[in-house]
Amino acid sequence: MQIALTGTPGTGKTSVAGLLPYRVIDINSLVKDGCNLGRDPERGCLEADMEALACRLKEMDCEEVIVLEGHFAHHFADWSIVLRLDPHALRARLNERGYSAEKIRENLEAEALDVILVEAVQGCQRVDEVDTTGKSPAMVADLVMKIIKDEIELPPGQVDWLVDFFAP
Repeated sequence: MQIALTGTPGTGKTSVAGLLPYRVIDINSLVKDGCNLGRDPERGCLEADMEALACRLKEMDCEEVIVLEGHFAHHFADWSIVLRLDPHALRARLNERGYSAEKIRENLEAEALDVILVEAVQGCQRVDEVDTTGKSPAMVADLVMKIIKDEIELPPGQVDWLVDFFAP
């Protein structure tokens, strides 16, 4: 079973994935290791080869739980856990990472507009949404493990950054 741990860059995916007792596959690593179409000339980043990724992930499918970690992991799973973060906290994290002003704005808008959540809801049979704001990676990992074990469900629609983000 492959479960996506997804969300806007900076929401805590990698930190949380490192605390889970499951096999974790970093989707971005697969892109860097050959599942790409080269560099996007406008954005300067690698362009993922979605068909090659799907084939590589299909080869890994097995009975154990595998967590697919990455901001577009939801394209390869029937179940997604979407991590969310208040855009004000997200801005600080992306600044710390050295993102350009343009890239920060793009990611903040994506978070405020629920872009990844909407994509996950459109493509997955089940979606859970976890607000990571003010929570440690260990707290979020505990919630994710409870979701995977079907001890709790956190359906989409709990988080809304739109008013705060776009308010004057």
